[in-house]
Amino acid sequence: MENFIVSARKYRPATFETVVGQQHITGTLKNAIKNNQLAQAFLFCGPRGVGKTTCARILAKTINCTNLKAEMEACGQCDNCVSFQTGHSFNVHELDAASNNSVDDIRSLIEQVRIPPQAGKYKIYIIDEVHMLSTNAFNAFLKTLEEPPSYAIFILATTEKHKILPTILSRCQIFDFNRIQVEDISNHLVTIAERENIAYETDGLHIIAQKADGGLRDALSMFDQIASYANKNITYKAVIDNLNILDYDYFFKLTSYLTAAEVSNTLLLFDEILNNGFDGNNFINGLATHFRNLLVGKDATTIKLLEVSENIKQKYLEQCKQTELSFLLTALNLANTCDLNYKNSKNQRLQVELALIKMCHIRSVITLAQQPLNINSKATDSDQDKKKTNVVAAEVENLRIENETQIPSTTNISQVDAPASIPLNDKNKSTSGNGLSSATSINIKISKTNAASSLIPSLNDLERVALGEEDKGPKKVTGDDREIFTYERLLEVWRNYSEKLKTDNKINIYTILNNFAPTLKSKEHIVISVESKTQEHIVQSESIELLNYLRNQLKNFEIEISYVLTERTEEKRLYTSKERYEYLVNKNPKLEEMRRKFNLDIIP
Repeated sequence: MENFIVSARKYRPATFETVVGQQHITGTLKNAIKNNQLAQAFLFCGPRGVGKTTCARILAKTINCTNLKAEMEACGQCDNCVSFQTGHSFNVHELDAASNNSVDDIRSLIEQVRIPPQAGKYKIYIIDEVHMLSTNAFNAFLKTLEEPPSYAIFILATTEKHKILPTILSRCQIFDFNRIQVEDISNHLVTIAERENIAYETDGLHIIAQKADGGLRDALSMFDQIASYANKNITYKAVIDNLNILDYDYFFKLTSYLTAAEVSNTLLLFDEILNNGFDGNNFINGLATHFRNLLVGKDATTIKLLEVSENIKQKYLEQCKQTELSFLLTALNLANTCDLNYKNSKNQRLQVELALIKMCHIRSVITLAQQPLNINSKATDSDQDKKKTNVVAAEVENLRIENETQIPSTTNISQVDAPASIPLNDKNKSTSGNGLSSATSINIKISKTNAASSLIPSLNDLERVALGEEDKGPKKVTGDDREIFTYERLLEVWRNYSEKLKTDNKINIYTILNNFAPTLKSKEHIVISVESKTQEHIVQSESIELLNYLRNQLKNFEIEISYVLTERTEEKRLYTSKERYEYLVNKNPKLEEMRRKFNLDIIP
């Protein structure tokens, strides 16, 4: 126990080459050393455990090495390297800003900066967790950081870059450390396991790398923990048991149950997962990730996005071939909805079980939706018409429109050359005596032999014929077939529509339409005044209903609507006696003559 050192310290990189997953950082630093272009201050920022402090120490050791290698690595044998490795170097100073964050600590550091190095070329100051410094400490540090002595180099490290003052950031070269890739961590763990003579399974190490979330230090801590738990035999089962991770096999088995619509087995498996101590929210998130991986495995170009071991990847590729794309997309949507509603639900288990039951029926719903329409169902169109309109089929068959336009009660698709369905949408029209609803759809057949001379009747004509009213002959629809309305009539209809909006609780549109009266630009062109683009968008959302209402009430289907931005002019308020007097004088100039004649004063 006395000689045991945790892997995170024992295998801490000592050279740039051994740093894991930060090649863009180490390459830049080595080139800066090679070209003698070292900055006066560096800022290393990134998540925890990715090598910020390690790279700072390697840089500090390398720039003072007296016998650099050709690849710009420290030799590790010169006096400066040996003193650094033993912790006796006077040229490297480390400060933990989390516990030394006052102005006095920074002033003490500044005093040390004035002393040149006794051995070596540079004095390096590493300030870890620099974001913990107080604002006054940052301000005291500014001048020294901007104009340090030529031998002083500052290396700042932080996990929270956004907390550092912009004046500090502008004086540093900023290096952003990335989260380490799963494959890089996994390969590094394999190397350490072989050096420590620890038996391992690749899948187990891969799970550790995924759980570390890009932090190598976290991965090494879990590695040591599981090595002790499993007595130096890191297996896949030992990893998922120790780290409380849901096994991949659960999700593969559950997906097979879902696609086979086995609701009972699905719910029993979910109950088993809950009994093993797993949370329902973690389960639904893991299931969504599983579906995402299956979706990624569908395309050969996206398989590289699967951050799993080779064995697990083969299982994914095998199952994604048996799972339809439509199922995966729908299941992903259901899982996401369940995740969003989980925390607000009073019965969280039921929330997950409902989502699973819906997933079980995805295939049957999709299959039902893809079934073609039954051809025999067309023979019941007449019965459906009777149910909708309560009109005897014989009466409807007798309704015909002249000019070769025919309205049959039932129409076989094979007999129609150019069908069109025109609904009667007059909501204010009550049901007639024969029971014809205003929402009746009537099919129109235009003769193919004389299509040029055929005229499609207007909606009013169709409704009149369908209701059995007297046929006064076909009415020719032309551009002049419209009623001319007056501006007073427009205002009346406008007020009626505004009241309708108020009754429907559409207060926003009601207020906007009542701000300004509509303007009649031409006989059929109505201009609506709005005060902003936002108001225009609001009115446009209602424009279809407004236009239909105006056309029906004014009996003119040529009406058009446009918008114009207008500023509301408010009358100036009169507060003082002098302002009110000036207002009255402008109305009647003789008032001023009367005031002078009687020598009157204005009381303030």
